[in-house]
Amino acid sequence: MALKISLKPHERIVVGGAVVSNGSTKAELFFENKVPILREKDIMTEADACSPARRIYFIVQLMYIDDANLAVHHKSYWILINDFVKAAPSSLPMIDQLSDSILKGQYYAALKTAKKLIEYEQEVISRVS
Repeated sequence: MALKISLKPHERIVVGGAVVSNGSTKAELFFENKVPILREKDIMTEADACSPARRIYFIVQLMYIDDANLAVHHKSYWILINDFVKAAPSSLPMIDQLSDSILKGQYYAALKTAKKLIEYEQEVISRVS
């Protein structure tokens, strides 16, 4: 069964590492095989990866769309995770869930957990401030 994606006018998505931009009208795309897809709302640029949790999200995003450099991204991920847990030990249950998805190659699920990690990081920072 094909995956149907409806794009708003001028919306962008990443499909298998390629950035696709929609024109001025709504469009529907059908994907009939498995390919990494990220909608614009889920895409993080390197410039936006300005906090530890955001850097983790960015690296997981690269794992998802850039499997040619997976080993490099994995190495960076484990360094970032180690530093994050040292700074916020209370994040360990979420980090365990995230790492489990990474080890299983479930990068889209890992992205969802990484989004929650960004929210958690914000909560911790707001409590400390």
